[in-house]
Amino acid sequence: IIMPWRLIEGPESADAVAAEIARAPYRRASRTSISGALRFAKPLFDASGFRGLRRVIDVSGDGANNAGPLVVPARDDVLAAGITINGLPIMLKRPTPGSMDIEDLDIYYEDCVIGGAGAFVVPIRERERFIEATRTKLLLEIAGRQGEPRVVPASAQEPRISCTIGEKRWQDRWGSGGFNFQ
Repeated sequence: IIMPWRLIEGPESADAVAAEIARAPYRRASRTSISGALRFAKPLFDASGFRGLRRVIDVSGDGANNAGPLVVPARDDVLAAGITINGLPIMLKRPTPGSMDIEDLDIYYEDCVIGGAGAFVVPIRERERFIEATRTKLLLEIAGRQGEPRVVPASAQEPRISCTIGEKRWQDRWGSGGFNFQ
């Protein structure tokens, strides 16, 4: 936790939060556990000391889940608790053969990560658009505005993208890692 829960009630408290976030250390890891983040975040709402009108988890990242439990059951557990999950997939790198990156990370987020009332994905495809996309995401979340409902085409043959693509790529590259895809 970079910053514990706090009430933002005006420009001064918003500036203080922004300054604290700016001072936070930047960390990178070779693995991505979206499922672990969701499982970690879910109980934080009940222990927050606040009772908000909405409960939203923001998932921002540049990769598919490839560590920890499978993402779909973790997502479904969070959604069953009435928590919405929004996504900010960061798609600045072109995937190369043998890399862990996937071409359609935005579709992965749509099909496998987000959910709940008013859930949305704001992909970042160009470094120059990073600030604009982040601002758009924050405004949508803070304002509680819901975009027009989107109809996502369903396929009777197969899903648009495998929700275990990250785990499978990790397994292909490094071995089992304890994953069971049955």
